[in-house]
Amino acid sequence: MNTQQPPPPRAGQAPTGPALFVAPQGSLVVVDRVSKWFGDLVAVSDVSFAVSAGVTALLGPNGAGKSTVLRMLCGLALPSNGTVTVLGKSPRKDPEIAAEIGLAPQQEAVFGHSTALQFVRASAQLQGMTNADAEARRVLDLVELDANDSRRLPTYSKGMRQRVKLAQAIVHQPRVILLDEPLSGLDPRQRLNMVALFHQLGDEGRAVIVSSHVLEEVERFGSNVVVITQGRLAAQGDFHEIRALMDNRPRRLRITSDNPRSLAAALVAQGNVQGVQFRGDQIEVDTDDIASFAHTIAPLSK
Repeated sequence: MNTQQPPPPRAGQAPTGPALFVAPQGSLVVVDRVSKWFGDLVAVSDVSFAVSAGVTALLGPNGAGKSTVLRMLCGLALPSNGTVTVLGKSPRKDPEIAAEIGLAPQQEAVFGHSTALQFVRASAQLQGMTNADAEARRVLDLVELDANDSRRLPTYSKGMRQRVKLAQAIVHQPRVILLDEPLSGLDPRQRLNMVALFHQLGDEGRAVIVSSHVLEEVERFGSNVVVITQGRLAAQGDFHEIRALMDNRPRRLRITSDNPRSLAAALVAQGNVQGVQFRGDQIEVDTDDIASFAHTIAPLSK
């Protein structure tokens, strides 16, 4: 998380960011100039984005602030500044909106010694569902778990526990589903099946927000991606457009050489290097074409 920010404003102070964020019509989730800090630690800084029905990926490295955003979306945390609305209401100030939100947190839940059916059924009962047993069995089948399995949840593999968390998040058929790193611990076949389930839920008109720190994983989630780094919004839009921007971004490489000045001169002469800095027997090279640079340096390193 970003600890290099200036001290945050006092609670209740008006945001100092850009003009009011205008969400597209039909948005189910709106994050408007939201910041969240803990003491002097800024976890999220002036983030704005909107999410409609379908699958949206929340991409960023570990510690970027993704989990904090999800906690604010479900009302577990209150923004220090800005506003969060889900279906037009505040998830923190309007408790009834909780029935429309499903959360599968990254952290391991306290399962106790219940079976999968008992755990998911209890979640359904907490939501006031009268057909809790039938609905629990239905969603366990969706996530490919046996509702009649008598084993206790602590004996399940991580991938199985992940699917139990997903089942409890969707058992009450919420319109907004928040999934924090839900594919962690799943094998490749299970990942494909769960991604297909995410899209099925999105096609039903639900907003499914899936966080991940793995770029290649995000491509399967769909075209809409929200990128957060160091607590700030870095980009939002189509995955392929964002990937192209990332691929074209200059990279800095550090190379050790017995003759750094000679190597630097040879690299610059090739035309695919934007800058060179010397660090003793090392050089730091900036390039925006990794593939071309790799072909250039290969013969020079022999």
